Amino acid sequence: MADVTVLGAGAFGLSCAYACARRGARVQVIDPRGPGGGASGGVVGALAPHVPENWNPKKAFQFDALDRAEAFWSEVEDTGGVSAGYARTGRLQPIADARALDLARARGETAKTLWQGLYAWEVVEKGDWGPQSATGFLIHDTLTARMSPHRACAALAAAVQALGGEVSNGGELEGAVIHATGAAGLVELSAAFGREVGTAVKGQAAVLDFDARALPQIFAETVHVIPHADGTVAIGSTSERDFDDPTATDGQLDDVIARARAAVPALAEARVLARWAGLRPRARTRSPMLGPWPGRSGHFVANGGFKIGFGIAPKVGDVLAALVLEGIDLVPAGFRVEDNL
Repeated sequence: MADVTVLGAGAFGLSCAYACARRGARVQVIDPRGPGGGASGGVVGALAPHVPENWNPKKAFQFDALDRAEAFWSEVEDTGGVSAGYARTGRLQPIADARALDLARARGETAKTLWQGLYAWEVVEKGDWGPQSATGFLIHDTLTARMSPHRACAALAAAVQALGGEVSNGGELEGAVIHATGAAGLVELSAAFGREVGTAVKGQAAVLDFDARALPQIFAETVHVIPHADGTVAIGSTSERDFDDPTATDGQLDDVIARARAAVPALAEARVLARWAGLRPRARTRSPMLGPWPGRSGHFVANGGFKIGFGIAPKVGDVLAALVLEGIDLVPAGFRVEDNL
């Protein structure tokens, strides 16, 4: 019999299962779609920090998770034998004008303190790889990393199984239950509490045939450009509140690809290899929803990752495992389920 049942084999669910299994718990993960069958099976994989200013618990939580990510994904690979395609390659962003240039330099000073001297937010001159920039300068941060979402789910699932856990398409609920069911889970939570606690936001992204695997990712024209370890580049994404088909791609993705090619001329002739669309869970407060399910003893929630799910997943797993297995509550202020009610 399992000590913990995790519903949902995405970034949050698998990270929770892995953290519990690492602590010696008997774990089962149930998801009818399999690992990465929902939003966590996307293609973008940007692990990027918030701007280093106006520090708050959410930014501190994210920083700690991003700082730990390299060791975490290496450990996952060593445990299960599957790579997530992780690399801390940094990120480049264009600087539009003199005012933005001054602000970028000021944030560079703030980052020295907030990022504990471990990573830099710096102004650099544009080189051969990078976005078009009106000033000729770019922001370069060394904290940002990348991974392949689908491969990361496979890596976590393999690690859970290597630790004796089960990952299946169905089964009976046993032990404590962690609900990490993404957009569908937000619907369930909203119905349970009689009010909307979050919503599904559709995202569309694409994969291009261009090998820049060792180069920094780019954020320009509100588009992410992520070079991956397999010699492709991911482009994303849209944020759609109104849609008919959650898995269909359309002209909005064509626009994203066009903006990416305009911002990064090196991609102008790159062939589109794949197009992807899916629903991402956005909690009402935009912060993750973590902790006990109010009124349901033995049930817990890990939801609302939205655009930062993989970036914070390593720490989400640790927080839920400590709570479920040891009764230690490390959920930050503003991240609790009831904060969205």
